[in-house]
Amino acid sequence: MTPGVLLVNLGSPDSPSVRDVRRYLREFLMDGRVLDAPWPIRFGIVHGMILPFRPRQSAEAYHKIWTPEGSPLIVISRRVQAELQRRLPLPVELAMRYQHPSVAAAVDRLRARGITDLLLIPLFPHYAMSSYETAVERVQEVVARRAPGLRLQVQPPFYAEDDYTTALVASAEPWLREPFDLLLFSFHGIPERHLRKSDPTKTHCLQAADCCNAASPAHATCYRHQCFATVKAFVAKAGLPAEKYAVSFQSRLGREPWLKPYTDFEVERFARAGVKRLRVICPAFVSDCLETLEEIGLRANASFRQAGGTDFALIPCLNDHPLWLNALERMARRVFAVPH
Repeated sequence: MTPGVLLVNLGSPDSPSVRDVRRYLREFLMDGRVLDAPWPIRFGIVHGMILPFRPRQSAEAYHKIWTPEGSPLIVISRRVQAELQRRLPLPVELAMRYQHPSVAAAVDRLRARGITDLLLIPLFPHYAMSSYETAVERVQEVVARRAPGLRLQVQPPFYAEDDYTTALVASAEPWLREPFDLLLFSFHGIPERHLRKSDPTKTHCLQAADCCNAASPAHATCYRHQCFATVKAFVAKAGLPAEKYAVSFQSRLGREPWLKPYTDFEVERFARAGVKRLRVICPAFVSDCLETLEEIGLRANASFRQAGGTDFALIPCLNDHPLWLNALERMARRVFAVPH
């Protein structure tokens, strides 16, 4: 057995230019697990309603957070890959579900190094068809086509694993040491229909009373339940009382219902209700990106202050925190029984 590890995150445009942002958005939104309408309808929505307008708006947002080294998501992910490679005596590759570095190129590099057994670690703590599921399906498809003899194992969602939640609390600790009124857990939102679609029972998610707390096989693929499980583990470790935290969902697209409450509405509501010192953490993201740095760090910050708040702080993602790297290292060593 010759083992290897493949880290996969969502992706980023190659540059903040309108052209590159349009190319990225086209690939992202034409994925049937992201915009899950029939192909002709999806094509019409993406090419007729989104791509004529959104790339320019998104390019402006990317320009605000772009670094001299490139996209924050890619730069941070490469640092994580390099550090994990330093810790492990086996090849570690990085790929993005959309754009570059591509899954196909990463699989080709692993195959060229003689890898026979591959651990895929989707860098999404929670299961969602538009993130975790599409990344897994893409890797499986590429492996079947380009490296058919490769044995593939997939790291399950780690939303409540002790290593992950311990790293999350430790990464937030410097911001929680200072006085604050409220900690907001802002998770990436998904359409409510995605929750129902991923429910194998078809009778539980958003239908049963108190569905996220009532035991069900649906929880294995329920993004909302898994987000709340992360919050429960975090507040238990951090010792946060109920009145010191809240949960919301960000980044909605379109007019149909997404998971509620919405982060942008909540940030303003908290400020109007007298919250002066707000801290925001985004546990669905392991690396800082457009959705954390621009949507929360800039736009939500401005909205909070305009509504009367005075002290806003975005808690950075796990990024290359040592305890997060420990968690990734243990995932690989556990699967391949690699001794220290």
